[in-house]
Amino acid sequence: MDDVGRLLLRFLLVPLGGLIALMVAIAVVVAANWGAVQTLAAADPERQGDFFIALVTAAPELMMMLAATATYALAVAAVGVLIAEVFAVRSCIFHAANGGLAAGIGWSLAATEGGMRALSTPISLVAAGLAAGLAYWLVAGSTSGFFKPRRAPRPVDSSGTAPR
Repeated sequence: MDDVGRLLLRFLLVPLGGLIALMVAIAVVVAANWGAVQTLAAADPERQGDFFIALVTAAPELMMMLAATATYALAVAAVGVLIAEVFAVRSCIFHAANGGLAAGIGWSLAATEGGMRALSTPISLVAAGLAAGLAYWLVAGSTSGFFKPRRAPRPVDSSGTAPR
């Protein structure tokens, strides 16, 4: 019965960890680009209207590029999570590196035919991936793996009994 409970817990924690990691990544990207939001808010009303028209005309292609980046990044991150679950890798460094590597690979694979990308540099995306990896580790990665972790045997003293 204990195995069924651990399996159900993994089925709950892994998607929850992924969802929280995604929200953390979005928050990091927004925080990294907060200067652009403040610049837009402080601009002339006419320029804000120009920005709105430019955004409406460019939004479909921008959303397709961002969706491609997210799809590639999530696929790479899912492979890393699968490896962590199969081999019970519980290292925070592994999960942070998985997030950063997934974001970097997703950014590099999502270039369009003309070489356009959703973001010109991957710095904010890699930072978001690192933060998302740490968030996933906090929720689900620190207990990854289906089987219980093996405990080290208790040391035996010279008299042949285990210390209390």
